[in-house]
Amino acid sequence: MRLMRAIGLMSGTSMDGIDVAMIETDGIRVAAAGPSMSVSYDPSFRRDLEAGLEDAKAIRNRDERPGGLRALEEALTGRHAEAVRRFLDASGLGAGDVDVIGFHGQTVLHRPQDALTVQLGDGAALARATGICTVHDMRARDMEHGGQGAPLVPAYHAALATALPAALEPGFGSVAFVNVGGISNVTFVAPGSPPIAFDCGPGNALIDQWVQAHAGIPYDAGGRIASEGSANTVVVGRYMAHPFFERQGPKSLDRGDFTLDGVAGLELSDGAATLAAVSAAAIARASEYLPARPTLWIVSGGGAHNRAIMDRLDALTGPQAKVVTAAEAGLRSDMMEAEAWAYLAVRSLCGLPLTFPTTTGCDRPVSGGILTMPG
Repeated sequence: MRLMRAIGLMSGTSMDGIDVAMIETDGIRVAAAGPSMSVSYDPSFRRDLEAGLEDAKAIRNRDERPGGLRALEEALTGRHAEAVRRFLDASGLGAGDVDVIGFHGQTVLHRPQDALTVQLGDGAALARATGICTVHDMRARDMEHGGQGAPLVPAYHAALATALPAALEPGFGSVAFVNVGGISNVTFVAPGSPPIAFDCGPGNALIDQWVQAHAGIPYDAGGRIASEGSANTVVVGRYMAHPFFERQGPKSLDRGDFTLDGVAGLELSDGAATLAAVSAAAIARASEYLPARPTLWIVSGGGAHNRAIMDRLDALTGPQAKVVTAAEAGLRSDMMEAEAWAYLAVRSLCGLPLTFPTTTGCDRPVSGGILTMPG
C-alpha cells in the first residue's frame, strides 16, 4: 500500500476548538508525523455548542437536526474548513498536497444502548470547501454491527505501540494508552493480540464544568486549582460506585452520564481536587478488566497536563508500572486524536478495520466511514 498524506480534524467533548494534524501512513504503519495546529472556538460558539447538546436530546433518528442543530452543523463545518485553510497556509501546502481528510465532527449525542450516535459535520460540504477528499461518519457502521461506536482511536494506538522507544518499553510489553479528554478511554496493547479498549470514566469534562461554574474560567490549567485543594474521599467513593464501573468492556459513555451533583457544596479547589481524583481512579480501575496489568501507561489529551490527575494515577498504579505523558514517550499528546482520525481515514480508504470486537463490541472487525469527493 502506498503512503498517503492525511489530515485529521478533531473537535472533542471539551468543545474548546479544532485540532488539525497531518501524518503520512499506508493505513498500517505511521511513517511520519507532519505539521499540526489548534484553532480555538470563540466563547460564543462554545455556548452555541453547549446549547446544541440540549437540542440533541430530542434526536431519535441520527439524521434529525431539531432546534438550532442544522444551522449549528453548517457553522461548525465552516469553522473546520477555515481551520484546514489556515493549516495549509501555515504549512506551505496546497490542497493537492493532501490525499484525504479524516473529519470527526462534533459529537452531540451518544447512546450506544440505542445504537444511536450523532456527530455534527457535513463531510460533503467540507470536501467542497477545501478541495480535498473527505472521510467522515466513521462510527455508524460499527454500531450497525453491534458495536458501541467508540472508542475508535485504538487502531492508531496499536500502530504507535509497535514503534515506542526501546528504552521506554523494552521488547514492547503490555502498554495502556489513555486519552483524557472530556471522557477518558483506555487502549491495552499486547504483542500479537488485537487491542482491547473502552471508555473508562469522566476525564476533563466535569472538571471543566466545575471551574467554569465557580471560577468563570474554561479549564483548570495544569491542575493548579486542584493542587490547592484536598480530594473528598467519600465523594470519590460515591462516584466510583456508579454502575458503569462494574461493567466489563467494551463500553462507552456520553458526556452527560456523570454530573456535578456529587461535588455540590464543596469549595472550588476541593471540588477540582475531588474530580481530578475521580478521573484518576476511573483510569486505574480499568486495569481490573484487562488481561494483564499494564507495565507502561501513556497518557495523552488535556488531562496529561493536569498534575493532580497524573500524580494520583501514578500513585494508584503502583511501583510496578510507569506512568508517562505521550510527550515523554516521543508522541504528540494534544494531537493524538487528530492524528488518529487521519490514520482512520486512510484505513477507511483501504477497506481496513477501524474497530474490533475487543474495542467496541462489534460482531467482527469493521471498516467504516463515508468518502466524499470535492466535486
